[in-house]
Amino acid sequence: MQSSLVLTVLGSDRAGLVKSIAEAVKAHQGNWQESRMVHLAGQFAGLAHVTLPEEQLTGLKQALQALQNNGLQILVTHSEVSVPRTITPLTLELLGLDRPGIIHDITRQLAALNVNIEELESEQRAAPMSSEMLFYANLRLGLPGGVTADDVRGVFEAMPDPLTVDITFS
Repeated sequence: MQSSLVLTVLGSDRAGLVKSIAEAVKAHQGNWQESRMVHLAGQFAGLAHVTLPEEQLTGLKQALQALQNNGLQILVTHSEVSVPRTITPLTLELLGLDRPGIIHDITRQLAALNVNIEELESEQRAAPMSSEMLFYANLRLGLPGGVTADDVRGVFEAMPDPLTVDITFS
């Protein structure tokens, strides 16, 4: 029987960090299914979905515990691989003047439509012709039945400080 795990990894970024986790997974006959990892402000944050034989689970957990002695925090969560629900995938890019609370406003609008945020990347960008800071976000969304791309576009265009919205179906 296979165990399905999600590893959450946090710590100071350094060369070889992902390699050490991958070695532990491989040493315990694990298979790296998918991952998302990022370097922000000198820190590393990563999520990895791995599967391995159930009899290797204790050994992998011990190997990951040993890596934590090197300043990492690793959370191991058992995951049930489920059949995905019917959703419409949507990629959304937003651009507008940056301001405090903008992520809150975006997530509030999406939650009101019962839209699932599957991935969110954001950054500040300098406006090309001024010194103003712009907010940029790229979101991968899952739309529930009955919600359209036009519904999503409409909530952002109706905000008090409207955001430019570029929508593509993925």
